[in-house]
Amino acid sequence: MSLGTVVLTGAAGRIGTLLRPLVRADTVRLVLVDRVSLTAESPAEDVRRSELASPAEITALVEGADGIVHLAGVSDEAPLPELLEGNVLGTHHVLEAARRTGVRRVVLASSNRLTGCYPVTHQVSPEMPPRPDGLYGVSKVAVEALGRLYADKFGLEVVCLRIGSFEAEPSQPRHLATWLSPRDCAGFVRAALTAPLTGFSAVYAISNNTRRFWSLDDTLGYRPVDDAEAYADRIPGADEFFASGGPQGGAFASQEFTLRHMGS
Repeated sequence: MSLGTVVLTGAAGRIGTLLRPLVRADTVRLVLVDRVSLTAESPAEDVRRSELASPAEITALVEGADGIVHLAGVSDEAPLPELLEGNVLGTHHVLEAARRTGVRRVVLASSNRLTGCYPVTHQVSPEMPPRPDGLYGVSKVAVEALGRLYADKFGLEVVCLRIGSFEAEPSQPRHLATWLSPRDCAGFVRAALTAPLTGFSAVYAISNNTRRFWSLDDTLGYRPVDDAEAYADRIPGADEFFASGGPQGGAFASQEFTLRHMGS
């Protein structure tokens, strides 16, 4: 099934770089957007440099697109003004451009860190209230709220992928629950673009990890195939981490992790 024309923001980032050839293979046209310069690698690619600074700027990028995958933004803990600018306002600009141009499907990069203060003993579903483990998680709560608003009020189809720990292989105890393999990442994104959905959906994008904290369901019709448990014998301290009763965010949920971005 062809994806038609897809716009991929944050195309030069870690996940964008992985997705680029995989999405390109299924598209008629792939518009790659980033604040850094990119070079087209195929006649199907259209590269654009943009700061995503306004809906008007983005409108010119997404006109005629069948879907948008919005990965651009601040990717970790930072001062709140930076997160609001990069994640919240950037997402608003993308959604508003989609509304203005009639793009129906928008896939937003949310994060598992939106619920990182739940204890490791809990399994969390997207229907449960957010418990962010830091300011970055707070920004993703706002991203999802914007997505729901544009779905409820303006009829967009918005899929928020709560992305797990995207790594080639899991390397920390927490990853045994949170790992998202490259193969499963591509599977979730393609499903998010093609699933027969209406309105708003939030889905945990993680591999099929035996020790996962988060529920996997059939909302997108994709079942992940990899399991971090295959690497468990290489990762010391896993049993202690999962028996600790601490927060799912691990070190991300510590006071120190956020205080260094608070300016005092």
